[in-house]
Amino acid sequence: MGRREEAAWSLGTVGLTAARERGGINRKFQNRLTVTRSMIDRLGLEKELHGHMGCVNCLEWNRNGSILASASDDLHVILWDPYKHRQLYNMTTGHTGNIFSVKFLSDDLVATCAADGSVRASAVTGGASLLECSCHCGRVKRLAVAPDKPHLVWSAGEDGLVLQHDLRAPHHCNSDSSNVLVNLLNHMGRYAEAKCLAVNPRRPYQLAVGANDFYVRLYDTRMIKLAKLQEEMQLTTPTSRLLWERQNLRCSRAGHGDRDNNIPRAAVQYYAPGHLSMEPNEHTFPKKATTYVAFSHDGNELLVNLGSEQVYLFDINNARRPVLVESFIIQHNHGYREGETKHSPKNGTTAGCSGSNGTVDQQPPLPDRVRHIKDMANELVNNSNYSSAVELYNSAIAECPHAAILYSNRAAALMRRSWAGDTYAAIKDCYKAIKLDAGHVKSHFRLAKGLMDLKRAREAHECLLYFKDKFPKHAESHAVFLLQKDINVALETMETQPDEVDDDGQSGSALERQARVTALDYSHRFLGHCNTTTDIKEASFLGPDANYVAAGSDDGSLFIWCRKSGNIIRCLRGDESIVNCVQLHPTMFLLATSGIEAVVRLWSPRPEDGGSESRVVQEAGAAAAANQQRMRSDPFEAMLLNISFAGSGDRELHSPACRAT
Repeated sequence: MGRREEAAWSLGTVGLTAARERGGINRKFQNRLTVTRSMIDRLGLEKELHGHMGCVNCLEWNRNGSILASASDDLHVILWDPYKHRQLYNMTTGHTGNIFSVKFLSDDLVATCAADGSVRASAVTGGASLLECSCHCGRVKRLAVAPDKPHLVWSAGEDGLVLQHDLRAPHHCNSDSSNVLVNLLNHMGRYAEAKCLAVNPRRPYQLAVGANDFYVRLYDTRMIKLAKLQEEMQLTTPTSRLLWERQNLRCSRAGHGDRDNNIPRAAVQYYAPGHLSMEPNEHTFPKKATTYVAFSHDGNELLVNLGSEQVYLFDINNARRPVLVESFIIQHNHGYREGETKHSPKNGTTAGCSGSNGTVDQQPPLPDRVRHIKDMANELVNNSNYSSAVELYNSAIAECPHAAILYSNRAAALMRRSWAGDTYAAIKDCYKAIKLDAGHVKSHFRLAKGLMDLKRAREAHECLLYFKDKFPKHAESHAVFLLQKDINVALETMETQPDEVDDDGQSGSALERQARVTALDYSHRFLGHCNTTTDIKEASFLGPDANYVAAGSDDGSLFIWCRKSGNIIRCLRGDESIVNCVQLHPTMFLLATSGIEAVVRLWSPRPEDGGSESRVVQEAGAAAAANQQRMRSDPFEAMLLNISFAGSGDRELHSPACRAT
């Protein structure tokens, strides 16, 4: 950024507006002012759009934001003028099942997919059909398009297939159709389902696919050869039996890899939250499914909404393997790192904020403001208010990202709060703290304890041995004795239990096993929403700079997080039951949401001198805690809780209910 631009930024919005008129920072102006914290603080309901007769399952803006498309259980697609709040077109799609995804190929051409197993593309005016594909054998949950390839559409189906549709060529649904890009059945096993997918806007050859597990698969489509369906379709067979027979044929190589090896190992990279990929038994409960994936505007990050879990952010260019203690032990080699002295600060009594180069040669004391935040967080921990303490530590770390004591203290709060993924996040914090201050006693001990809590007994044992060797004065403490006792019991149990062996290819193909072992870890996570009841719940970046993240929730709330700190900064009541869809206008802060109700809601910043927003959830922290409890509760009880709206009045008989995961 040049001096002239820095001066403009220092003057705020007024300075930026004037600088834009003089030229030179138009793009930065648009990026930085599309979504700001001030705007989020004033975000409120602008308008409710009525027209559908069932749950609104998907939303999509056209490229310039002049049209908003919505699709519903009522089998219709409605195109809206978002500025005049009126319908432009109400399209009959021809689908016979709930519509789950709608995409613009152009302003006059839309593609849809639905529970009837079909993918369709038709003109808005005139209704001319360009594609009617029934190659999928189950519900088709999501479509994806590339900005520079309007003739291509990708579909993800619960039959385990990712298909590529080329509108330039005539299509016939038969065994000669070479439109299979990815067959998850061949790699994951016969119960594989493709749930969602997204194309990288900057590198359209990268396709992210989410399935009915916690791994996100990033494919390089340039290296993949399209395959045939390889099935014989008996069209005289009843439809229900036909679908069953087709799917059964497709499972002939379930878990044993592709027949022609059309996906090279180098063509795919897996991503997964470290605590899940490190599980000794990956068949976790409740079952995890990836409900949505989205790329950032610059194509460098991937946002993932994981069912029965949290929202995760992956840096696809700089992602790392999960924290492994073996590498930590090797790095330290039971001694001090190069350049480290035995006089390094102990217990994080001093810690520093990073300079311009991000190095920490000698850590200065915490700035007064950050120290005050830390002290308040410590007091909250003492009062067992762990969630509020974590929020304060988050804020402090955002200001001082190289302060070891902040990571160590946050780790303690996370381990006591114990939300999904908290223990692993605490391990990552301990690891970070030790890298900043190798003499931090508590971080070393918490690292061992966290690993034990994750049932990683061998790693915990190695870590505790290292702790005793490095800190002999603490080796005989009662806490160390108790932890060592727990570790010993776990190790003895592991020796007496035989390893589980999966049969019938259900452990996955060779490619699947290799890709899972090398799965890369997340960089950020966002907690507070609940995602258990539906499998179409989205998460979206807000603004071209991706400084904020938004997602709907089973409690009917719309959550917005600060990307840097991970804290909830706005929570709004977005639906009487569940918010599924969250889509931001491409050039301005106009947010569209939908869910179980048959309405589309538009949200925008309200006037600075306006009144309070009635839909604000005042106790966002309490709502977040309740949602974490929902995700841990019995699925049937959670479902009853989440659909309590059904008893509040008679619903339209012709309004079909949204189907859960």
